[in-house]
Amino acid sequence: MLRNALLLGLLLVGAAQAQSAPTTLTVITHDSFDLDKKLVAQFEKANNARVRFVKGGDAGELLNRLILTRRAPLADVVYGLDNTLLPRARQFGLLEAYKSPALAKVPAAYRLDDAGLLDTVDYGFVALNYDRAWFQKSGLPLPRTLDDLKKPQYARLTVVPSPATSSPGLAFLLATVNHFGEAGAWEWWREARLGGLKVTRGWSDAYEKDFSKNGGKFPIVLSYASSPAAEVFYADGYDPKKLPAQSPTANLFLPGSTFLQLEGAGVLKGAKQPALARKFVDFLLSAPVQADIPTRMWVYPAVSGIPLDPVFKFAQQPDVTPVKPGLLANPQRLVDAWVTNVLRAR
Repeated sequence: MLRNALLLGLLLVGAAQAQSAPTTLTVITHDSFDLDKKLVAQFEKANNARVRFVKGGDAGELLNRLILTRRAPLADVVYGLDNTLLPRARQFGLLEAYKSPALAKVPAAYRLDDAGLLDTVDYGFVALNYDRAWFQKSGLPLPRTLDDLKKPQYARLTVVPSPATSSPGLAFLLATVNHFGEAGAWEWWREARLGGLKVTRGWSDAYEKDFSKNGGKFPIVLSYASSPAAEVFYADGYDPKKLPAQSPTANLFLPGSTFLQLEGAGVLKGAKQPALARKFVDFLLSAPVQADIPTRMWVYPAVSGIPLDPVFKFAQQPDVTPVKPGLLANPQRLVDAWVTNVLRAR
């Protein structure tokens, strides 16, 4: 009897330990994802979970990884796909539909998908930025149109991430197609590249390495309309009560060059922890996370009514040209056409 009692006790202890062991949730994101670790810890505690983050490269690379591994998903939930990448994610059946209750607080104009494949977490404006100090020193006037930008005196000063591997790069490509039409866009890109426009693999290379503000040789870079605010925020001695007169970089809102980007989170098809993945989507739309996002990833919170840091006075919102019908139906076709008509053109 004593032996049986000991055995039963060991079994009960083992069962209790098994019940208390946290569940691992794997979240795959683009490389620019950042979130307060204290908030993540709160989610883990509330759900008896351990969150494991996997960086998947720039958003375009992230999507390609998900496509290649769709039969054996790398994660349970994905953050960082956007309105330019959703059509391809839908084509390959990567996502399970889930509409978070928090979407009720997201304006209809910012919702990504009626089916709930991606729930909008944030939005931003892809835009050209320039280095104020470089232009002040050079005395060169700023370009005023995209046609100006393709000329050698400006094209050789400009760096953009590739539409094939970068979501802001793809957004800029779509903006040029929306502005010029396909034939006109290919002509613009070919002339700009002949004039010296540099195309990099991703946003990090373009902004953090090639942009003159960060030690590179190019004073015009494709980034976000909120990037000037980030430059102020990360400057030494930043004080929200003593903002400088201007930011060291500024937006270059050339007509037809900006694009509204909607980023979202979704449950991956084949997720090992689908219920927990849905809770994580809810978590990303919660007020504390939405308030943390702007000065972490320099985009706007999707949920209405979230206060912004005063530094966002330097993050002007452009008047974005409405997207023509069908432009987002198959962005990959335009990427393929860009590769054929621009990268491989002689």
